[in-house]
Amino acid sequence: MGAAALGGSLTPERDATSFRGAATPGTLAAPSRAIVRGSLGILGGTFDPIHVGHLAAAEEVRESLGLERLLFVPAGVPPHKPDRRVTAADHRIAMVQLAIAGNDAFDVSRVEVDRAGPSWTADTVEILADTERRQGREPDLTVILSVESFRGLPAWREPTRLLEAARIAVVPRGGFPAPDQAWVDEQFPGLAPRVVFLDAPRLRLSATEIRQRVAAGRSIRYLVPEAVRRYIGDHALYRDAGEGDRFTT
Repeated sequence: MGAAALGGSLTPERDATSFRGAATPGTLAAPSRAIVRGSLGILGGTFDPIHVGHLAAAEEVRESLGLERLLFVPAGVPPHKPDRRVTAADHRIAMVQLAIAGNDAFDVSRVEVDRAGPSWTADTVEILADTERRQGREPDLTVILSVESFRGLPAWREPTRLLEAARIAVVPRGGFPAPDQAWVDEQFPGLAPRVVFLDAPRLRLSATEIRQRVAAGRSIRYLVPEAVRRYIGDHALYRDAGEGDRFTT
């Protein structure tokens, strides 16, 4: 997911009890189980494959921010690396569906894989906001990024417009410390309150590692949900050591 131009703010401000944002990096949002009606979290990625790290981070954000729903959005064409090979979308969608089965708050969206061209994040946000309006809800959107992705956000397409359209929830990623307050203020003047830094299970795990383990004939039990492990085996995914091995999400 990347970023593109959007017009105006899509989300009303919450009060302090419903969105415990921390403008200062490193300050953690207080856990909150109070569900904010109509709120929607958005977690994008290639999910090639989805693994327990994705799921743990998503659940932490959902619980901490009281999100009513959370959408997993598999990327179509990663905008910054369009020439890199990725597993067919139908396989990645199927694995996400298997991984989130049983969690009524989680769902998967085909919004990026069903449209042509690069998967810019702000395009996705705009489409999801329009869908919310058609269903009679005022868009209340939170995009979930790892610290690594957040540090790269200034290089995305019109990141300021993205922050005006949706809040950003930042979760840890091993080896990537959170930026300090001065960096956030410099990169996104006046928009620091739109960013919240959360703690989350710090699982040093990547889809690259999982693909490499499969290619080497090693076990991925407990690294992915059991249903996903069986799907990978049943469809002989990642047997080729070069299959998608350059992705890291």
